[in-house]
Amino acid sequence: MRRASKLLPGFLIAIVSIAVGANTARPEAPKDCKKPVYLTFDTGHMGVAELVAEVLQRQQVQVTFFAAQERSRVGDGSLGEHWAPWWRARAAEGHEFASHTFDHVYWRADVATEGGAMRFRVKPSAGSDEGREMVWDARQYCAQIKAASDRLAQLTGKPALPLFRAPGGKTSPALLTAAKGCGYAHVGWAAAGFLGDELPSETYSNAALLKKALRDIRAGDILMAHLGIWSRKDPWAPTVLEPLIMGLKDRGFCFRTLREHPAYRGWIDGRRSREN
Repeated sequence: MRRASKLLPGFLIAIVSIAVGANTARPEAPKDCKKPVYLTFDTGHMGVAELVAEVLQRQQVQVTFFAAQERSRVGDGSLGEHWAPWWRARAAEGHEFASHTFDHVYWRADVATEGGAMRFRVKPSAGSDEGREMVWDARQYCAQIKAASDRLAQLTGKPALPLFRAPGGKTSPALLTAAKGCGYAHVGWAAAGFLGDELPSETYSNAALLKKALRDIRAGDILMAHLGIWSRKDPWAPTVLEPLIMGLKDRGFCFRTLREHPAYRGWIDGRRSREN
């Protein structure tokens, strides 16, 4: 027993060192990194928002947030006053922001009219019309994009990017044309960039999702996760987030915001020059 007790302190120190090392920030790649990826977060119940922010700050990674005024676990919705300090802090850290439609409005179908103008069957999952199917014209849909964009600018003190992400990524060519007509380009995600945090944890474990992402993600991919998913019992974030970031850095990847994405950089610059 005497011998074991002498070994125990050294053993405990080793365990603590491993635990601390697991959360040590990996250095970010230089600006001329050849393997960029673009991590994005949509809102949600915001239950892991603080933890996500801690990981991003520790790892010195900047991302793009797509926000809607969704019901949250605490406070008055993800774009409400309760979360205003959180959004301001993310802006100070250099993150970027874009619209997810204010009431998290799902596109369901295109509806052709006799006059030829396209309208859209939609269904908000938040707000006063939550769960109600409606038919909107392009102007009404654009107003939803703009409302979230304007609210983000108010919360963060910086203009939101002229981009949006439709809830569920559900769109049509007509919807994308309408959105571009009012100044917003749509952003989806890569197949490998679907990080799986909205899948049931009973069949898609965090370990399996992490392994798949590290195996499949390629340079240039847009990655997508959420700030909280109601249905997932074993939360993806932050359990998978930090090991994913560290693993990708170890493979030579760097993290950039959508402001730097080659498919959107020209659009963003063009919209900015028009506004100025």
